[in-house]
Amino acid sequence: MDAGMTRDWRAVLLAGGRSSRMGTDKAMLPWGAGTLIAHMHALLLTAGARQVVVSGHRPEFDGVPDAQPGTGPMGALAQLAPQLQEGQWLVVPVDMPLLTVELVHALLSVDAACACVEDHPLPMALRLDAGVRAVLADIGAREGRVRSLRALHDRLRATYVPAPPWREALRNGNTPEEWGALRTMR
Repeated sequence: MDAGMTRDWRAVLLAGGRSSRMGTDKAMLPWGAGTLIAHMHALLLTAGARQVVVSGHRPEFDGVPDAQPGTGPMGALAQLAPQLQEGQWLVVPVDMPLLTVELVHALLSVDAACACVEDHPLPMALRLDAGVRAVLADIGAREGRVRSLRALHDRLRATYVPAPPWREALRNGNTPEEWGALRTMR
C-alpha cells in the first residue's frame, strides 16, 4: 500500500440501477466463478476496504435500496450519504470488472475532497464530511441532467488522475456489445 494512501477507507458499490441499456440486471451477470456484484464486492475488500456498502436492493449483500429509484448514480449516492460515516470513501459502479487494486490505490492516494480519472465520472474517491454531504444533498435533489456526478466533480473541484495508464481498467459494460467485449478481455 502506498505510504501516502489512507489506510482506513470504505467503499460504495453502486448496484441499484435499472440496467435498461443492458436489458438484464448487470449485477447478476456471470463473472469468474460468480456474479459481477460478487466479483466487485470481493475486489474492493481485497483492495483494502474496511467496509463495502452496496447501493441497491441486494439483500444478499445487505444492500441499501434507493428511497427514490430512477435517480441515477448521483441520486443514489445522495440518498445513501446520510447513512455513511465520515471519512474516505471510494464509489465504484458494479459494471467495471477490470478495475484494478492499483487504480483504487491511485485514487485514494490523492489528497482532495474528490478524485477521479480524467473523462470518467467513476470510480471516484470522496472525503465525506459535513461540507461534502451538503453538496451531495443539493445536487442529489436536482432534476434531470443537472443531477450528475460531473456536477459533483465541478462543485468539489475534483482532482483528476491521468487516464492513459488506466484505460482498460475503466471499461464498463452498459450494453450487450460492451459486455461481450469485456468478457473477452478477462
